[in-house]
Amino acid sequence: MKYRPHRPKLFLSRRDVLVWFGIAGAAWLLEPTLIPRRATAESGEPSCFVLPQQTEGPYFVDERLNRSDIRSDPSTGQVTRGIPLRLTIRVMGIHGVNCQPLVGAMVDLWQCDAMGFYSDVRDPWFNTVGRKFLRGYQMTDQTGEARFITIYPGWYPGRTVHIHVKIRLVLHGRRRLEFTSQLYFDDALTDQVLSHPPYVSRGDRTTRNWQDWIFRHGGDRLMLDPTPTDDGYAATFTFGFRLA
Repeated sequence: MKYRPHRPKLFLSRRDVLVWFGIAGAAWLLEPTLIPRRATAESGEPSCFVLPQQTEGPYFVDERLNRSDIRSDPSTGQVTRGIPLRLTIRVMGIHGVNCQPLVGAMVDLWQCDAMGFYSDVRDPWFNTVGRKFLRGYQMTDQTGEARFITIYPGWYPGRTVHIHVKIRLVLHGRRRLEFTSQLYFDDALTDQVLSHPPYVSRGDRTTRNWQDWIFRHGGDRLMLDPTPTDDGYAATFTFGFRLA
């Protein structure tokens, strides 16, 4: 049935993953190089601002796959099933109260498929080592944008539905910006998506946004607002950095 929307390798179990999150939870709050500033009407701050960093999690693999469409597996050519999501990540530098595009930033995306599986991972529930679906990076262009074609992610126990993003940029004087976070979806939209194939065969998810302790650390400021397209959704999200 066609969907029509309404306008280094890791060897961790899912239980180990949650334990790892608990250990690492405090560490990501201490990462340097960025000064977060929340914009308010009274402060005169720009609308692009540093949003919460969140843990990279145990499933990041630095594959260095330079591609915009991350749905396929390069080793087999097989395209991952799921509702298409065209995602634009906009990376901006904050100068005073102005936002200017950051050109040449490396933006990595990685996520699970409709069944909750990540690629290039060995886990008690699956073994995808050697496969590279739903991973890739793009460099930001003159507008500060990196564009991807992916799918709406599925779910797995202990986490709400999310996409991982890592932004890396070499600054002047060999300083490096590295920022890692996650992007989320409205639960009502996710419920609608998960009622369609291939997601529906996974069954009812066990964790919603408010039940996910990682989401509770700023996830409400990392929400995507997808709009319907002919075959799925499109969304844009902006990260702004005051480089101090």
